[in-house]
Amino acid sequence: MSKKYIKIETQANIENLAPIRLCLSTFFSNLNIHVDELVDIKTAISEAVSNAIDHAYDKDNGKVIAIGEIEGDFIHIIVQDFGKGIEDISLAMTPTYTTKAEEEHAGMGFTIMESFMDEVIVDSKVDEGTTITLTRRIRQRQSNI
Repeated sequence: MSKKYIKIETQANIENLAPIRLCLSTFFSNLNIHVDELVDIKTAISEAVSNAIDHAYDKDNGKVIAIGEIEGDFIHIIVQDFGKGIEDISLAMTPTYTTKAEEEHAGMGFTIMESFMDEVIVDSKVDEGTTITLTRRIRQRQSNI
């Protein structure tokens, strides 16, 4: 079984969040995914990409790579940055932990990703960047009626 994918590389700024989300969700919609699952996937994409944009760089001077993969009934979303990295991944993934307490809903990104995806893997090296890999098995397909 061959793997299908799409790759987007862009500047790490918030204006690019919506186009990345739209591009990846449109790619996954080719699987005829039920709308409820697609909404969950779009939410996880938003959280992963916004984390990279908000936390990896001090200014809009870095890049974010977002990859969507389809492999049978599984989708994978890989979001990569080349910024600061995460010193303590376990602490960063603790619900409500944040480095930006002044922001609304801060500290819930990983919790949201984990609630909508089957697997969340975070690989990070300080001063080299972070890669978040999200995996979900597609459970519902839309009927073709």
